[in-house]
Amino acid sequence: MAQTRASAFEAAAAPPVMAVALISAAALAYEILLMRLFSIVLWHHFAYMIISLALLGYGASGAVLTLAPRVMQRHFAPLFSAAATAFGASAIGCFLLAQRVPFNPLELLWDPRQPAYLLAVYLLLLLPFLCAGACTCMALSTFRGMQPRIYSFDILGAGAGSLGIVALLFVLSPAAALKLLGALGGIAAALAWLESGRPRRWPAALLAALAGVPLLLPAAWLAPVMSPYKELSQTLRIPEARVVLERSSPLGLVSVVESPRIPLRHVPGLSLNASVEPPPQWGIFIDGESLSALTRFDGQRGSLAYLDQISSALPYHLLRRPHVLVLGAGAGADVLQAYYHQAREIDAVELNPQVVDLVRHRFADAAGGLYSGIAHVHVAEARGFVAASEARYDLIQVALLDSFSASSAGLYALSENYLYTVEALQDSLRHLTPGGLLAITRWVSLPPRDALKLFAAAIAALERSGIADPGSRLVMIRSWKTVTLLVRNGSFSADDIAATQAFCRARSFDLAFYPGMQPEEANRYNVVERPDLFDGATALLGPDRDAFMRDYKFHIAPATDDRPHFFHFFKWRSLPELLALKEQGGLPLLEWGYPVLVATLVQATVASLLLIGLPVAWVTRAGARRNGPVTPPRSRGRVLVYFLAIGFGFMFIEIAFIQKFVLFLSHPLRAVAVVLFAFLLFAGVGSRVAGRLQHRTRLQPALAMVVGGLAASAVLCLLLLPWLFRHAMGLPDAARMLLSAVLIAPLAFCMGMPFPLGLSRVEAIDARLIPWAWGVNGCASVTGAVLATLLAIHVGFTAVIIAALLLYMLAVACAPG
Repeated sequence: MAQTRASAFEAAAAPPVMAVALISAAALAYEILLMRLFSIVLWHHFAYMIISLALLGYGASGAVLTLAPRVMQRHFAPLFSAAATAFGASAIGCFLLAQRVPFNPLELLWDPRQPAYLLAVYLLLLLPFLCAGACTCMALSTFRGMQPRIYSFDILGAGAGSLGIVALLFVLSPAAALKLLGALGGIAAALAWLESGRPRRWPAALLAALAGVPLLLPAAWLAPVMSPYKELSQTLRIPEARVVLERSSPLGLVSVVESPRIPLRHVPGLSLNASVEPPPQWGIFIDGESLSALTRFDGQRGSLAYLDQISSALPYHLLRRPHVLVLGAGAGADVLQAYYHQAREIDAVELNPQVVDLVRHRFADAAGGLYSGIAHVHVAEARGFVAASEARYDLIQVALLDSFSASSAGLYALSENYLYTVEALQDSLRHLTPGGLLAITRWVSLPPRDALKLFAAAIAALERSGIADPGSRLVMIRSWKTVTLLVRNGSFSADDIAATQAFCRARSFDLAFYPGMQPEEANRYNVVERPDLFDGATALLGPDRDAFMRDYKFHIAPATDDRPHFFHFFKWRSLPELLALKEQGGLPLLEWGYPVLVATLVQATVASLLLIGLPVAWVTRAGARRNGPVTPPRSRGRVLVYFLAIGFGFMFIEIAFIQKFVLFLSHPLRAVAVVLFAFLLFAGVGSRVAGRLQHRTRLQPALAMVVGGLAASAVLCLLLLPWLFRHAMGLPDAARMLLSAVLIAPLAFCMGMPFPLGLSRVEAIDARLIPWAWGVNGCASVTGAVLATLLAIHVGFTAVIIAALLLYMLAVACAPG
């Protein structure tokens, strides 16, 4: 009898929509925070793999709740509060335990224990998302006919969480933010108890009190422990080396290191003939990688003579007192180089405001006023700054932006980089004065990868600009560790070639390419087995360019704005050869990022099949045992296809448009915050409107109308974005963010409708399938995020959006019922 009264009470109560919104906000904030934490602990793309699979906890929550629908409905408030509390506790506890698992991704192919360690990390991080997903799934399943309203609060809460955590990380460390998210779990639990109208209020007070416990934990307990293989960890092994300052933001953890006993000397590719050593330096690291040297500068140009002994100094021997733009200025080494060579004017662009602040204020005296008097510093994303600028430069210098170890290990293979695309090079060339130079420096890799891909992009950029003989405008040289490519706005003269030869001869640098170069001039000083750079450059300029790129062991086709994965070099047909070199130390040639992505997709697919298949078998068998109604296989099949299609479609569009807007908003963090928030906000509004549609029209006509609007909005965005990149880049940041939200609004509004409309129809067919449909959609979202990245690498983001529209059309055809 008590159970009957409890069940009737739950049915009469209003759904705890504020608690749903809060737990959704906390869960999405936790996802973004884990990316930040694991980017410090490991590397960004291994973090991506781990967290993508951990998000399968949402799919697991649907699978678990499918097994016990009656218990869920009878004890909704206690179970919801317990799950929310468990989220808060596990968000902190599981991260602490995961840090103590001795997982090292770089040993996956050597150590047979590493896969087991990786599985342990998966299972630990899956638990918080299972708890958060269970909260929303219970609300959707328990409160019949109210799915659009509940789902809208779920989506709106997630949007608030995505924006809130980015803002929070500007004022709190990741460890402090983790404590706050742990507390939100308890607050959501107390709020759910109150919203459910339970007669006893003391459990809510107890839950609210318990929410304060995470805030009392010492910050040192939650501090991320960095991998011993990261550059910062290796640097700190130098006797007496220490971190003198740390600053954290969503852009990264900035660490400043000094080494008084063995001074730091970071000058990539310094000539072996150099007779002048650098002054004392500090090392500045971002997330333990991307070392940038902050040089102690006393104002005397003579102390900077060493900067004339690296490959990036070549353009200063071809130009006189140039107006210089440095992209990716970091701690200012390239700015000092321009100053040493008596540049007439220096503009420096740096993305991370923390680094600029350190050089401009904290180390201003030691750095000789580098960012307060020597250069005009702009805190901006490099590509966006160039596109919005009206100025013309004699030299645009693209700094060496990434770490050698991470680059050589292929850890950037999944990174979108809009600085090295064909369109980016065209933008830079348009901002050069007649005879001006674009100079780009990259690490040496053997066999060549970065340099040849960049050379191919430069050829394509020149050809698209109408240059019939691109080879006449290209020069490339190689030191023992770096490669510098020069692209001229005009042809190189005989005097330029003579100056280049003299520069390389004096520093024992190798000529890799110049117009009219002979094969015997290559590979003279830093001798390698074959002159691959010269041979590759010559082949890329020849008539068989496409065949050369097709047959080369690595992917060196030019990156474009639609396929901006510059660091993707992996080819499947090279994998057996690279694995065969395992015992000879050949695995560094394997670009780790891409195989990791494929492995993530396989694991997510296998886990999703289990999470989707087992609950259906359980529901079917339970119905047969009780001689109750069993949903026909055809109906279950339509539910499966429908929720898979809209799950994949939603993630495809969301991820593709985040990347599309990175260019327009000129900052990756701004793009993620604005686009994700706009998508979730307007999808939440669309979900509320869907609640009115479900009672006024049949499902399929309503869906057809929604998907038609979705397709029209997506096509309009694709047509308008190129125009915006050309004509609206000069608008203020606020105006561009508002314009982005306006473009996204109709698309996201339509995308928010199919899920609640479909869920309402599932309730009419068989309410026991609601948790299963939630789990199917969750599994599709996780797998879709990984698959979208994989497809974008091969066919581009525009093709990913087109695939999403086809998936939504499939959903219309297979709508439940």
